[in-house]
Amino acid sequence: MKVTVDEDRCRGHGVCCALCPEVFDLSDDGYAVVLTPEVPAEFEEAVRTAVRQCPERAITET
Repeated sequence: MKVTVDEDRCRGHGVCCALCPEVFDLSDDGYAVVLTPEVPAEFEEAVRTAVRQCPERAITET
């Protein structure tokens, strides 16, 4: 699984970081960034939860 964050949609709520800090972090500007675009299997469920919980729908999994 791969994951991306749409920079134009992200508003820096940090939900993804709280759910899966191994894959997501906040940039110095306060917006979500992906630390690991190729998601390790053990974090896939947490990433799927982050996709569903993102208030701005800024996270996409493929």
